[in-house]
Amino acid sequence: MPDPNGFLKHSRVEPKKRPIDDRLGDWNEVYSALDPKELADEVRTQASRCMDCGIPFCHSGTAGCPLGNLIPEWNDLVRTGAWGHASERLHATNNFPEFTGRLCPAPCEAACVLAINPLSGGSVAIKRVEQTIVDTAWETGSVSAQRSTVSSGRTVAVVGSGPAGLAAAQQLTRAGHEVTVFERDDRLGGLMRYGIPEFKLEKSVLDRRLAQMRDEGTKFVTNCEVGVQLPVERLRERFDAVVLAVGALQGRDAPDIPGRHLNGVHLAMEHLVPANRECEGDGPAAITARGKHVVIIGGGDTGADCLGTAHRQGAINVYQLDQYPAPPTTRDDDRSPWPVWPWILRDYPAHGEGGERHFAVAVEEFLDDGTGNVRAVRLREVRVGRDSSGRRVVEPVNDEVRELPCDLALLAIGFDGVESMPLLPGLGIELSKRNTISAGADWQTQAEGVFVCGDAHRGASLVVWAIAEGRSVANAVDTFLTGSSVLPSPVHPTALPLSVV
Repeated sequence: MPDPNGFLKHSRVEPKKRPIDDRLGDWNEVYSALDPKELADEVRTQASRCMDCGIPFCHSGTAGCPLGNLIPEWNDLVRTGAWGHASERLHATNNFPEFTGRLCPAPCEAACVLAINPLSGGSVAIKRVEQTIVDTAWETGSVSAQRSTVSSGRTVAVVGSGPAGLAAAQQLTRAGHEVTVFERDDRLGGLMRYGIPEFKLEKSVLDRRLAQMRDEGTKFVTNCEVGVQLPVERLRERFDAVVLAVGALQGRDAPDIPGRHLNGVHLAMEHLVPANRECEGDGPAAITARGKHVVIIGGGDTGADCLGTAHRQGAINVYQLDQYPAPPTTRDDDRSPWPVWPWILRDYPAHGEGGERHFAVAVEEFLDDGTGNVRAVRLREVRVGRDSSGRRVVEPVNDEVRELPCDLALLAIGFDGVESMPLLPGLGIELSKRNTISAGADWQTQAEGVFVCGDAHRGASLVVWAIAEGRSVANAVDTFLTGSSVLPSPVHPTALPLSVV
């Protein structure tokens, strides 16, 4: 039984961040490391604010957590100090809570009943409780390999080692199948390895989970692009089923902006990947913000990642541009009523480290310094609307034009779906109009025995949706190979979060 008065006695408390000068001097995670007892006491207090609502929207797949995380259960276990049991309940629905606890934007918190009324003190700090549970479990040694006691004799190839592929692989390995994960990069993890900066996810956190998966029997092959180094014919011969978890890494470009061709204008990933490789010890990044005026086009997560990375590389100044007007600081009940994901201004730790944010503006032109390098951007104030066909239209609101100095421009304006790769035509798979890979009700693609999950299926999305789809596709593959499955299947292939319906 939870403490029904917990939220009346305690307000939400955010985790403490390290001093800005300290965190700009390294690539470590931004939050302070507390004394274990102090951390446990603080998080137990935060967990006590959970009311165990009659209808807990926090773990609803339409508004809250698509994994169906048993949030009220493990909140109350933390409140009573039963950290081991809390870890068991957390891992019952989530293979990688240390990833979601650091990277997920927490739709569960937006759907928390305490988020309805600001006078409640704020939603339960679900994400912080989640991360503390799993970090405590690793520190106490209670996370161990779960080896299957049976062998199905069936083989599965998982193409891609992001969160969706890893979740599918771990579930299928534990079900007794022989699973091999293929990754075209030299290291495992997909965007978690090379897209997410170290200050958001230290890669040691990823590596310890990969070690557990190896111990359980999952095999990994790096530097292998399936369809090239491993031909499709050989793939089909060796494996009884194939899971495509190849992501949606086709970066959205802006080729129509004059000056896009200039040196110093890049897609965001062309900046983030080398920066992460430098942190891995691969040598200095070829594209760096050191000593430069940086303009980031895009106001979302990727833009904030570029912002924090530019700060740590030593940029002179950084401007982040967003075509949309500044959102409100509190939920607009008309535009995004509870419990849907709210349209509000989101401040990431990187925004507290410096730089300027500009809203309702668009780049009209990248200006040449006379030698082929970008020297500035021309901006116009804009309004985003829809034309008669419903298509998005960006229009200038006046004739005023201004310039910002710019030696490095980063396009962080989203992703356009699955990249072109020899594997898909080799399997006879065509992309949808959204440049994604379609699936039927059983998660199978157009090719029999070939399944899809994660961003490759739904488009660029959240880490929590990737893991949920990976778990669901594991159930479908297990059923395909054996006729039935006891593996959980938290989401349907057609599932969409309520906030985007």
